[in-house]
Amino acid sequence: MQSANPATEMPFLDHLEELRQRLLKVVAVLAVAVVVAFVAVVRFDAIAFLAAPIQPYLGGKKLVFTHPGDSFSISMTVSLGIGFVLASPVILYQLWAFVSPALYQREKRIVVPILVVGALLFATGVSAAYFLVLPFALEFLLGFQSGSLEAMITARDYFDFATSLCLVMGAVFELPIVLTGLTALGVLTPAQLRGWRRQALVASLVGAAIITPGDLITTTLMLMVPLYGLYEASIVSSALVHRRQQRRALAAEREALA
Repeated sequence: MQSANPATEMPFLDHLEELRQRLLKVVAVLAVAVVVAFVAVVRFDAIAFLAAPIQPYLGGKKLVFTHPGDSFSISMTVSLGIGFVLASPVILYQLWAFVSPALYQREKRIVVPILVVGALLFATGVSAAYFLVLPFALEFLLGFQSGSLEAMITARDYFDFATSLCLVMGAVFELPIVLTGLTALGVLTPAQLRGWRRQALVASLVGAAIITPGDLITTTLMLMVPLYGLYEASIVSSALVHRRQQRRALAAEREALA
């Protein structure tokens, strides 16, 4: 890694040693966080909180499991997710500490806000999935053909479905960060994004229908609106970045001519 500051340049082997040390710290902190999360999951019955959206459709019963190890594996999976969230500040700090010597000062000022906004967007997407999308999806899916079929949902199936939905929503809410980053790299321009508005609207509708199958007036439209709103937010942030790049390029050109 070549440093932006010559005074901070390090030999390649020293970089590998630094990377190894930081990875060990990340693993150690993540292990402690998972243990803490596992104790919290067992002590405070976090599984019950996560299973709350499906409880109204179980007729007063509990989720069932069909394998002796399902209960433990589900608790471990939830603990891993919570542990990763708990350890994420340390993980981001170690990543930042490793790459920051190679960044210029203006780049350092941008990275931290991007990481913070990205984390907030991911948390917003996961929260929207759990509190809004998941209940609507369960209502439609478990109500479909309910007169002829009786649902028997296992704990593993439910948590796999709920976890996948929350992770997908969290990833989708990172769209402004991704498109803004592509603009900063010169891959996209705000003009291109504005020209793709119709395609983005159709893609939002199709994506909403895939993520939350159900009635067009409720679940699909409810998710389509924020998805397309994220695209419009991406255009705004992309335009800000593009304008700043143009000002810097113009200033550099004037300095070269001076």
